[in-house]
Amino acid sequence: MKISNINSLLPYHSHINTDTTIEVINYMLDEVSSGETIFYNIYSDEEKREDSSKEDTGLFFFRGNPDAPFAIVCSGGGFSYVGSIHEAYPHALELSKQGYNAFVVQYRTDAQEATEDLARAISYIFENADSLQVSTDNYSLWGSSAGARMVAYIGTYGVEAFGGDNLPKPATIVMAYTGHTEYSEDDPPTFIAAGSNDGIANPATMERRANNLRNAGVDVEFHEYPNLGHGFGLGIGTSAEGWINSAIEFWKKHM
Repeated sequence: MKISNINSLLPYHSHINTDTTIEVINYMLDEVSSGETIFYNIYSDEEKREDSSKEDTGLFFFRGNPDAPFAIVCSGGGFSYVGSIHEAYPHALELSKQGYNAFVVQYRTDAQEATEDLARAISYIFENADSLQVSTDNYSLWGSSAGARMVAYIGTYGVEAFGGDNLPKPATIVMAYTGHTEYSEDDPPTFIAAGSNDGIANPATMERRANNLRNAGVDVEFHEYPNLGHGFGLGIGTSAEGWINSAIEFWKKHM
């Protein structure tokens, strides 16, 4: 298969940019060629033997400045596939270009297990912050579609609720195009991006949750981008292009 046909593997996604795909693959190749570790196992060998579903889980690391805050990015895929090539690796690479340390979770395709993998990933980073050279202050969680549900669950219920350590909630949640409705008055500040023509995750549902969060006293920034459907990733060439910079500014405001 040619990379130009990669969209056939990502049925829930749109505006897939081949140049971005190539850029992130080349970044990974360059990192490995220079001797850097780009993938970290979050479960031990014993845990993987006991549960083979954990075999391929872990974290891809896109390095920023030493001791800068970190972000974890969770792609979507309807909990049937993990579309990181389109809406996680490119986000993490952009974050790293701006000096932040960014991780992408390779998770299991079950909503509960996926969120448990995210909780474990957060715990892993906190445990290994010194060797990874990342700051654990003011971390953020980013998610799109199914991934947005994962980060929202952590934002509402905390890391420990999904089997992780007793850790602080993120300083900021960034979520794109999801129908998730649960929330609490203790949710972190939340940035939300949606497309006006999304036929999978109705933007009205997202806006209603944004208003509920505001009414609960949570700082929220909601953006609905015109003429745009589901799964637009970075939105290159669309009305949403550059939204990631707005999200980064929102995160910086809450550091």
